[in-house]
Amino acid sequence: MDIQTLYDIYLRNPSICTDTRKIKRGDLFWALKGDNFDGNQFIEEALQSGASFAVTEDQSKQKIKNAIIVNDSLKKLQELALYHRKKIGIPIIVVTGTNGKTTTKELIYSVLSQKYKVGCTHGNLNNHIGVPITILGFDKNTKIGVVEAGANHPGEIKFLCEIARPNYGIITNIGKAHLEGFGTFMNLVQTKAELYEAVNETGSVFVNADNPLLMDLSKNKSRITYGEAADAYFKADFIAADPYVTFQFGKSSIQQIKSKLIGKYNFENILAAACIGHYFNVPENLIVKAIQDYIPQNNRSQIIQKNHSTIILDAYNANPSSMSASIDNFKEINADRKAIILGDMFELGEFAESEHTKIVEKLIEFKNDEKNTHIFIAGNAFFDCVHTLNEAKNIHSYKTTEQLIKDIANYSFYKFWILIKGSRGMKMENVVEHLNLD
Repeated sequence: MDIQTLYDIYLRNPSICTDTRKIKRGDLFWALKGDNFDGNQFIEEALQSGASFAVTEDQSKQKIKNAIIVNDSLKKLQELALYHRKKIGIPIIVVTGTNGKTTTKELIYSVLSQKYKVGCTHGNLNNHIGVPITILGFDKNTKIGVVEAGANHPGEIKFLCEIARPNYGIITNIGKAHLEGFGTFMNLVQTKAELYEAVNETGSVFVNADNPLLMDLSKNKSRITYGEAADAYFKADFIAADPYVTFQFGKSSIQQIKSKLIGKYNFENILAAACIGHYFNVPENLIVKAIQDYIPQNNRSQIIQKNHSTIILDAYNANPSSMSASIDNFKEINADRKAIILGDMFELGEFAESEHTKIVEKLIEFKNDEKNTHIFIAGNAFFDCVHTLNEAKNIHSYKTTEQLIKDIANYSFYKFWILIKGSRGMKMENVVEHLNLD
């Protein structure tokens, strides 16, 4: 089937679904194959559940009514997304970075939605499947698209940008993450910088003026800067993070924003969204409203108040740079009683031992400065580090999250501030319900 014919079918059935458990009547079911699943096996089920058509690469399905046979389902999805992107012609902002890209994307969406109909990546569907599905979710009413792009191997940002064709781009920051896939930090830097290269000649990149690496990578690009730097296009002044980020901006009239996001590390994410809103002529009072109304979810920097204790749950993911920033921020919080509960950082490959050791050393320093702090860590990498460092004898360590949960019930965290963070696979959010807060 040629792309125009497939596109006509898509326009009549613009809701694409890849999971038969979520099929709605009139959906276009797209059968994809992965390491642990094969959607081609569920063509009949999808059609019986109400899908109008089903796209499959399984040649044996040719006789099934409304089955569309293609050579490669994934490539055809990506091809259709690119075709659609060219047709709609709207400005698209691609967001990438080591930390904060999902939060920044959601903040940008919140700000721009005050004035425009905005299409946006749902959750963290930011890979070679998620980006095409995001773009195919934009319709004739969409005025601006915000697309999150993630990567854990060299060249992936370039590939995603070849589909998204961004007019604007923003790299939140570049830190140590997915080093197992990238091999070296420089490979990671070069991959993230592919976004700057991909922005077309008539577009621009939004750059944190306070980040020397990003300023250097973008020095020959058309850029719009934000930050505390005096010469930033969008200048703001950080006020506090106690724990919520408060800052001010504005020239003719000063606007002060008190967000519901914790940690100074979120200041740059908020500022990026405010800058983009300003660039797209969203009124300042609506920028303030959008940011102050934004509440983080999905275990990302969530504040949980429970039984006179305060829990900072940041368990969606973790890498060396985000873990270090979270600990530094937690140190700034003025509280008599604190607890730090951390899980292993994944996908670090040969760097796992050295990076986990650095975090443990930071925890030892934290404990020396604030003696009332209780520290608990789980995971094989952390466990091994603790048992090779004599100074770490006051840190409670466990090989698994389950072992930590079993033991932690013996401790009281009444009137504590508690930081919980770890990589997704550690499931550190499960700790919350087992904390003794009485």
